Parts: sequence; C-alpha cells; structure tokens
Amino acid sequence: MNVSGILVVVPPGQLSTSIEMLNGLDGVDVHYSDADSGRIVVTQEADNIAAEVEGLKRIKALPHVILAEMVYHCFEDDSEIIATLPAEFSEAGSGACVPPYLNKS
Repeated sequence: MNVSGILVVVPPGQLSTSIEMLNGLDGVDVHYSDADSGRIVVTQEADNIAAEVEGLKRIKALPHVILAEMVYHCFEDDSEIIATLPAEFSEAGSGACVPPYLNKS
C-alpha cells in the first residue's frame, strides 16, 4: 500500500468544482482547502508505485488544475522498483511554473 500527500492548486473560483472532482477519484481524499489561494491538500492511496504515479497523472489532467505535486510518499513492501521518475515529473520536463499569486509572503 502506497500513501502520498499531494498539493493541488486551482484557480480560487474553481475550488468547489475541483474538490468535487478530486473526491470522485478512487483512493483520493481531500483534507484541506484554502479558498483565497486555491490550494488543496489531498492524500492518495494506491496499491503500488505505478498506480501511485498514474493517480498523480489523473489529478494533473483534471480541468482547472494549475499544479499538482507529490510532497509526501510512504510505501510498504512494494516489490516494484522505479529507477527514475517519468519525464513529466522531473522539474525540467514538466514545463510547469508557479503563478506569481501563489508566491505570496
């Protein structure tokens, strides 16, 4: 069983819709949201690393998602070994940037 903590960022006006979509995904639970910044904290449970990565891809592909990044990962007895992360999750390969309004002090 793999458990990951994921930060999701959406436009503040799309927060409710995005939370509904996230709650509709298997293994995903919304734990916190901030209406002013559009930040959502979720956990995801998956059977193995491949399913965990696929789950993160599903979250990133949802409408209105500006950013979705795994910030925590815990796994138990996973026999699967991944030597490198897929290119879309590497900093150089993602092409993602943090919008200026998210960098508030």
